[in-house]
Amino acid sequence: MSDLEPRTAYLPDRTDAPPSFTRLAARTATLTASALALREGLWELRQRMETDADDAARLAELCQQAEVEPRFVALITEASGALRAVAEASGELADAADHMEAGARDLHDSHQAEYAGVYEAVQASGVQQARPGFYRTR
Repeated sequence: MSDLEPRTAYLPDRTDAPPSFTRLAARTATLTASALALREGLWELRQRMETDADDAARLAELCQQAEVEPRFVALITEASGALRAVAEASGELADAADHMEAGARDLHDSHQAEYAGVYEAVQASGVQQARPGFYRTR
């Protein structure tokens, strides 16, 4: 089991309130921003892991030239390979976060295009509206 816990600063508020235009708009905006932040963080991680892998490979070469015991050189080389694997995996995860950010942005834009006019008309009317689902036909 992992000791990782989600950082609630990037998560939308959890409420049991009924859905509304503004609540959904805020949640999709939060999701979009969170996915963007995740993507940027993962690209930074990839850059750092690639740099660290290059440094470890160079260290292994220097150790080999200095005739360090081969098992230690092998461990350093193995660490370099592991760092490269992390860099590659974080790049793949960053691509997935990029797709998630694009999807969240599309959802937000679609929601705005579909319902913003209705929301503005309802807010401007000054007339209390029926509860959601009142006009639904069966």
